[in-house]
Amino acid sequence: MKSWIKAAALLAVTALAACGGGPTRQVVTDISIGSGQSVQGGFVGGAVPLLGDTAPHVWTSGHPYNHQVHGVDVSRYQGNVNWHQARGAGISFAFIKATEGGDHSDPMFRRYWAETRAAGIPRGAYHFYYFCRSGAEQAAWFMANVPRERGALPPVIDLEWNHQSRNCRYKPSAEEVRREVNIMMSMLHQYYGQRPIIYTTVDFYRDTGVRSVNAEFWLRSVADHPRVTYPGQRWSFWQYTGTGTAPGFTGNVDLNAFAGNRAQWNGWLSARMQR
Repeated sequence: MKSWIKAAALLAVTALAACGGGPTRQVVTDISIGSGQSVQGGFVGGAVPLLGDTAPHVWTSGHPYNHQVHGVDVSRYQGNVNWHQARGAGISFAFIKATEGGDHSDPMFRRYWAETRAAGIPRGAYHFYYFCRSGAEQAAWFMANVPRERGALPPVIDLEWNHQSRNCRYKPSAEEVRREVNIMMSMLHQYYGQRPIIYTTVDFYRDTGVRSVNAEFWLRSVADHPRVTYPGQRWSFWQYTGTGTAPGFTGNVDLNAFAGNRAQWNGWLSARMQR
């Protein structure tokens, strides 16, 4: 690395560390390093992980790296992952795909579930919701595949439109979506002792009124800050890119930020992890 790039990188890291990672401050510190990737900020004393993006976005309303706590969500497409390396680089949590619909399970779930635990990364399981199955059927399938385990994060229901898939062309009404999701939420809450988190996308959120469901939210917003994309909506997690890079991963991985600072993250973990 050339000396002027080193100096710029040091300045970026210093600025980011000084800002404290508050969610309303913007620190844009992308430094191009070739091969279509960039280093955003840096890993400073466990506060900010060393992450990148193969298709970096120019953030104008709030940069993801204003947030101190970052993590990933994964499925079988990530292949082999070095979770110890990921944790050492500052990855603070992982959401792992477990199930889909009422009869599909991710073939990498059990492996990732064991490996993240061994690496000391807090992790939870997520279910990809399928409109040709009832909420009760999907809850039962998830419970059959995801253990009730001490220290796990709350379960997640992934809600996004998928009615154009070859297996299920059904697009339910907003009322049916909310009714069936509430059934699934209640069943999972009773079984795991944790109120599930809802992951959703901009169009699904807009079309279904799912914001009225009693849940914490994990929001996908890859073109702007969630406060712009989902005005007035409280959230715990923000998925800010699907083309991210992180130590321990050989290809792209979804990257996410937690809403609060490091101390708030520790408090959230203490309150949410299954006992």
